[in-house]
Amino acid sequence: MGNCRFVKQCVIKAPVDQVFNWHIRPGALERLSPPWDPLELVSYTGDIKSGATVVMRLKSGLLPMKIKWVAKHGRYEQNRLFENRQLKGPLAYWVHLHRFSRAGQAACLLEDKIEYALPFHPLGSFFGHALIRKKLERIFRFRHAVTRMDIADHLRFKRGPLTLLITGSGGFLGSALVPFLTGGGHRVIRMVRTKAAAGRDTLFWDPLSEHLDLEAIGKIDAVIHLAGENIAQGRWSAEKKNKIIKSRVRGTTLLARALTRLPEPPEVLICASAIGYYGNRGTAWMTEQSDQGNNFISKVCGKWEQSTAPAAEKGIRTVLLRIGIALSPSGGALQKFLLPFQFGLGGKLGSGNQYMSWIHRDDVLGAIYHVLDRRDIKGPVNVVAPDPVTNYTFVNTLGRVLTRPCFFSVPESAIRVMFGEMGREIPLSSTRVSPDRLMESGYRFRYPVLEGALRHLLGRVKQ
Repeated sequence: MGNCRFVKQCVIKAPVDQVFNWHIRPGALERLSPPWDPLELVSYTGDIKSGATVVMRLKSGLLPMKIKWVAKHGRYEQNRLFENRQLKGPLAYWVHLHRFSRAGQAACLLEDKIEYALPFHPLGSFFGHALIRKKLERIFRFRHAVTRMDIADHLRFKRGPLTLLITGSGGFLGSALVPFLTGGGHRVIRMVRTKAAAGRDTLFWDPLSEHLDLEAIGKIDAVIHLAGENIAQGRWSAEKKNKIIKSRVRGTTLLARALTRLPEPPEVLICASAIGYYGNRGTAWMTEQSDQGNNFISKVCGKWEQSTAPAAEKGIRTVLLRIGIALSPSGGALQKFLLPFQFGLGGKLGSGNQYMSWIHRDDVLGAIYHVLDRRDIKGPVNVVAPDPVTNYTFVNTLGRVLTRPCFFSVPESAIRVMFGEMGREIPLSSTRVSPDRLMESGYRFRYPVLEGALRHLLGRVKQ
């Protein structure tokens, strides 16, 4: 059959049982999926001990379609190894053995060993072997970095397993946050807006009709509220602006009031906001003490934050996350930048002098986890990396990471014509924000520097 072998090892500074348990908890598969080439988990039947069957969809090279990959867990030895093998998929053969062993005191040697065969042997092996090995090297370098950092975060978390209620779990941030939390052993209850999706560990709610029954789910330790209408998509018509305001104010008000009526309210409400609170402020540094801006987004963020007042007045610790430009190729601003760069058409927006207060998406998750753990943190918290850059620096750094030219620019006038008020307030706005409260409280950024963040997210880490 012409089988090939790939082996990748790394040392995790954690006991073997904790590293093993992280891998077999719900969410591990999603956390280990590289964002530049993500997999879609279709179904997971059974459990890993008894031989679960996993159905996924993967990108199929340059084609727009996705291919189906079915795998089944086989060998399993607690705290030592587990194995999964392809039943149906793109390769002729695939067996992945995860092996765990002690590496000195309180450390674990993680080894991923893969045996595989390409289709159409021997031609497939001749032409595709080097390509597959290069792809596996990128993927497992990413996987091991995520494993080390996620487990380190969970080891630092001082509180026991929590029951967490989350809104916006299907969104850009929520879809990453849920597997991160379940990987730490926490129970996550997702609030959903479709009745058909309600079930175990899900709760139906409808902010428009003010339907929300929190007493049905029992005691919850904390609430993380991320839901809201997408603000950076298309022109802002009067109808769109109304939806943006209502989606944040109505939902947040309904949730905050419902929490106050519980016989045993949660200890903390963590509510998303945005650095748009500060508005267009040029080169001036913004901290949590800075005044609110006076544009549309600033007013939206102000009303959004004010909507949490019932919870704060009840004595529930309330944290307002002023989130910056969260980076991941699977969505948000970075995804929009990538397409022109891939065709060699990348460049700055307008003058390029506007500041972009960015943050790696995993540092958003880490910041949420940090404020969840720290009972002394409440009120506004800037969730941005400590090194904001101008748009010119951002696009040139992205071009360097992708090894693509960065000669073009989109005139400010074109952005204003295409996007109107939204273009003026988002891509052309300059907001230079400092994460003072995160740094003062001891948060450790995974990716404090832009180039390192982009290289990790795009699988372009230098060897």
